[in-house]
Amino acid sequence: MSLNQHIIERDLKHVWHPCTQMKDHETLPLVPIKRGQGVWLEDFEGNRYIDAVSSWWVNLFGHANPRINSAIRNQIEQLEHVILAGFTHEPVIELSERLVEIAPAGLERCFYADNGSSAIEVALKMSYHYWRNSGRPRKKNFVNLSNSYHGETLGALALGDVSLYKDTYQPLLMEVITAPSPDAFTREPGESWEEVALRRFEEMERILAEQHEEICAVVVEPLVQCAGGMRMYDPIYLSRLRDACNRYGVHLIADEIAVGFGRTGTLFACEQAGISPDFLCLSKGLTAGYLPLSAVLTTDHIYQAFYDDYETLRAFLHSHSYTGNPIGCAVALETLNIFRDENVIAHNRELAQCMADSVAHLADHPHVGEIRQHGMILAIELVKDKANRTPFPWQERRGLRVYQHALTRESLLRPLGNVLYFMPPYVITPEQIRHLAQVASEGIELAVKD
Repeated sequence: MSLNQHIIERDLKHVWHPCTQMKDHETLPLVPIKRGQGVWLEDFEGNRYIDAVSSWWVNLFGHANPRINSAIRNQIEQLEHVILAGFTHEPVIELSERLVEIAPAGLERCFYADNGSSAIEVALKMSYHYWRNSGRPRKKNFVNLSNSYHGETLGALALGDVSLYKDTYQPLLMEVITAPSPDAFTREPGESWEEVALRRFEEMERILAEQHEEICAVVVEPLVQCAGGMRMYDPIYLSRLRDACNRYGVHLIADEIAVGFGRTGTLFACEQAGISPDFLCLSKGLTAGYLPLSAVLTTDHIYQAFYDDYETLRAFLHSHSYTGNPIGCAVALETLNIFRDENVIAHNRELAQCMADSVAHLADHPHVGEIRQHGMILAIELVKDKANRTPFPWQERRGLRVYQHALTRESLLRPLGNVLYFMPPYVITPEQIRHLAQVASEGIELAVKD
């Protein structure tokens, strides 16, 4: 028995994998990974794979990054964890200072949790609780966008609109108000990204005008709806939304869990619209893919609504055992140091252009409905009919064929349905990007065959 197969058999006896129909692994072998280095993942038999999806969008600066490894070792020697209720430590203080320094203006307070879904739960509860503390208990509803995704705990799941994840659990979920996404893929012939965003915003405006007295907040993924198929939209939608939330007295929650930390071409996606949300949710790249940590940044104005004598019971009583974990904070600080020291955003612009150039030849492919990009996120949408963008039936799992081919060509490309995407670590080279483009091209030809 091979080393890989031995690991696979041990795994399948006990491990239940996420986002997976486990029966698939009767015919689709698991890929056991022994080590990582830079953009590469390596199995137990020496086969290598370029991590083109950043291990679920988390890895920024490569696997086994020496700077981050050193930061972890140094922190472990001092303090591995301590309760953050009634106690504090230097890494969480410094990280909070640094996040406030780089975040959109006005975000002054940092609340920590363990992962992206938990950050969304924090923001939802904080927004509702703020209005309750402010004497506005009627405000208890939330607005999301169609095709959105915000995580899979129950509050976060309710805010999503991807049926694959949500439909089964609908009876358990709170009701939300859904506005149409400004997704540019849905534009009419001849309509620009900006024009479809403005047209779609009209319905959001109507919802806020009619129901703002009952709405706590609008929750959006700025610029890219990642789990919804890497669908993208123009920043003007965020500008109009910020203005409307101000006019109608509604919070704006920006879920930058996947799109923050340079993914869209700026440090935070909100920068491209020149806005500051009332709540900014961060995770994934916050620790460059090393450890689970999330942060919710909010304004001092919101913070003050909870600041009172204990007897008033206005405090925000929400907690996680590992809130503000020192090792996680130390990793996040080193992540920010790398951004500061290595001119990452400028370098990413060069890589993003290389990504665009490498797949430009696919634009006229008869089964490529669209190639779209925001910074270091590039998506290729496969369609059955290019003229009217008719999708392939999801049951045919065309994207899976690309994934399987890519594994034979030293590449991890894990499509979202029939949407291929590149979202690689920032240490990828132009040569590696061109290799991924070639592999994707080959995979597309295999995928679209009847």
